[in-house]
Amino acid sequence: METKRQKQVAELIRRNFGHILQQEGSYIYGAEALVTVTSVKMTPDFGVAKIYLSVYNRENKQAVILELETQTRRLRQSLAYRIKKHVRRIPHISFYLDDTLDEMYRLNNLFDKLDDDNQLGTEKVEE
Repeated sequence: METKRQKQVAELIRRNFGHILQQEGSYIYGAEALVTVTSVKMTPDFGVAKIYLSVYNRENKQAVILELETQTRRLRQSLAYRIKKHVRRIPHISFYLDDTLDEMYRLNNLFDKLDDDNQLGTEKVEE
């Protein structure tokens, strides 16, 4: 169970890290990829921020995460510059791929396909 302060700091990091990705992201992973911060989870000691990202317009989504991990130091410094007045310690950051939306689209396609198959089946029965 997250405390109120953990949620506040996580939201602060989510908003500011989103701005950082808008400004510096294209230099790291290219202009064609669209990366958004879906959520941030803080450890109870505020030492680590787990940043969950969703990646669009890229086949190899894990490659974008690896490219961001190579630039962790630079990204953490940019984050520190933005949030240093709000937190005592700047947390270490780690990146995770959030594939929730990809899974949702996959399931929607499966349901649509099942629905189409059912409609074809009922048309054959009616004839």
